Amino acid sequence: MNEISGATTAQGLRFGIVVSRFNELVTERLLAGAIDTLLRAGAGREDLTVVRVPGSFEIPQAAQLLAEAGRQDAIICLGALIKGETDHYDHLASTVAGAIAEVALKHALPVTFGVLTTATVEQALNRAGGKYGNKGVEAAQAAIELVHVRRALQS
Repeated sequence: MNEISGATTAQGLRFGIVVSRFNELVTERLLAGAIDTLLRAGAGREDLTVVRVPGSFEIPQAAQLLAEAGRQDAIICLGALIKGETDHYDHLASTVAGAIAEVALKHALPVTFGVLTTATVEQALNRAGGKYGNKGVEAAQAAIELVHVRRALQS
């Protein structure tokens, strides 16, 4: 049996991080977690490109542009969709998730999903460094591992 799994070192790897400014109280915590994870894993600050976009709807477009530029080993998408009084959230959640997945598949590039979809701000904060961890950390860890899996499968 042949088994492939990804390493956890980010040394020498380049990462694009797309982060939404909307719900900044949450997204800045996701970003801090992702950056800290990448640096602790050996990435250099010069290997990180942070792209800020207005909201979660714009995340896939920025991820697409990063992928087309071809300078990143992986792209990490971070945002926070918090349910409000209208059905705007329902339309965005599935649209953003599908569009991010499409970028990954179109470019055969690791693109990770760190976009929270929660009912309340409290739930979002609990997933952005609160009692349920930090999904920015998890998205960064997944990106590192997927780069190594991709390289192993391509060699």
